[in-house]
Amino acid sequence: MSSQSPAAADAALVERYLAHARVQKRLAARTLTLYRLDLDKLAQLAVQAGVALPAVQPHHVRAWVARMHAGGRSGRGIALILSGWRGFYAWLGREGLIAANPVQGIRAPRQPRPLPKALGVDEAVQLAEHVDEAGDPWLDARDAALVELLYGSGLRVGELTGLDVAPSAAAERAGRGWIDLDAAEAQVQGKGGKRRAVPLGRSAVDALRHWLALRGQAVAPADGDTGDAAQALFIGRRGTRLTAQSVWQRLRRRSLQAGLATPVHPHMLRHSFASHVLQSSGDLRAVQELLGHASIGTTQIYTRLDFQHLAQAYDAAHPRARRR
Repeated sequence: MSSQSPAAADAALVERYLAHARVQKRLAARTLTLYRLDLDKLAQLAVQAGVALPAVQPHHVRAWVARMHAGGRSGRGIALILSGWRGFYAWLGREGLIAANPVQGIRAPRQPRPLPKALGVDEAVQLAEHVDEAGDPWLDARDAALVELLYGSGLRVGELTGLDVAPSAAAERAGRGWIDLDAAEAQVQGKGGKRRAVPLGRSAVDALRHWLALRGQAVAPADGDTGDAAQALFIGRRGTRLTAQSVWQRLRRRSLQAGLATPVHPHMLRHSFASHVLQSSGDLRAVQELLGHASIGTTQIYTRLDFQHLAQAYDAAHPRARRR
């Protein structure tokens, strides 16, 4: 019969497991240190619960997960801890010291989905109406048009760069979209090859007409390409189709020039579009269709963003919102 105390016996098991991990898994020293911290935490919790490590049951683990979550530990942090514990108990099972892994099947609490970042209406208008007086009028016209499309129609950046100036058999085959200024709409090729029609506002139509009047000033592609690049709605100075990375860079530059506090990226304008339409209309289903979401559940995050906006307005304006 062993003369070791339960705590000493548990500590010995942890040391044996870490030695196994070091030799068999060849883990880095930093990883082993993290394993030790997580297993020391497990041993402390077991002592507090009055059980030895091999006697831990799933209900113990669930209670400890709940305690960590209530203490402010993130879901991701808890998941990492559980992963370490799970490996330890898997080893105990292979050693014949337990019949079942008490951590198996136990998951960390889900992290709440972060709210998408959106511009205020005034900020979005400020970005759209910004004019770079000292810049290149050609670039300024193009960038104004792409901002109007991203914010005015909620396009994804890939949908934007995939637009052509007009429909064609080649665009259909390549899965590209196009614009129809007379009908004030864009035919967009979205995720999963799903095509949808998106309305263009008057500001977007005006900006696109202005851009198309200047678009031909670009240098022709060096390879003489008259296909994809020639049909692309948004092109660079060298006449090639604008890339998503270029759109990101131009938006960031434009937002800083316009005096916005936060650099803007394409998806932020998509979020702004969805949030502002929902605030004005309250029609979640319409926003789903405009964004091209397959599931209404994806769109519902904007109801949280809309409520956050309303709560901020209430806090700022209502005399009874805050305790003086």
